[in-house]
Amino acid sequence: MGTWRDGGGTLTVGTDTGVREVPLRIAASYRARARGLLGVDGIDGALLITPCGSVHTFRMRFTIDVAYLDREFNVLAVRTMRPGRLGLPRLRARHVVESEAGAMDAWGLRPGTRVRVCAAATEVSPPAP
Repeated sequence: MGTWRDGGGTLTVGTDTGVREVPLRIAASYRARARGLLGVDGIDGALLITPCGSVHTFRMRFTIDVAYLDREFNVLAVRTMRPGRLGLPRLRARHVVESEAGAMDAWGLRPGTRVRVCAAATEVSPPAP
């Protein structure tokens, strides 16, 4: 899928113990990406910010987990960030998933995991090699 749109969807995480589906909000427009989770007190599920290679938590109200994903939706790194922090840019990252702190560990999301993103009515698959 070449064009991303703001909206809802599902993040699917496959682990050794099974598959976990997580409600997902997609932020693809400049305005939605700039807003991210600012001004909210929590999130049910996760937020996908695309395109994105780094994030900050200035003016955030809660601690978040951040997963950096490459073009094929492989998790490159997972970090927990308290409010008021600036994350380091990840050169290979094309997407970022944010959730409440502790959620990603509970989902089994860790470096090396490959996730799937289903946006509204269409599944987003990694590009063909």
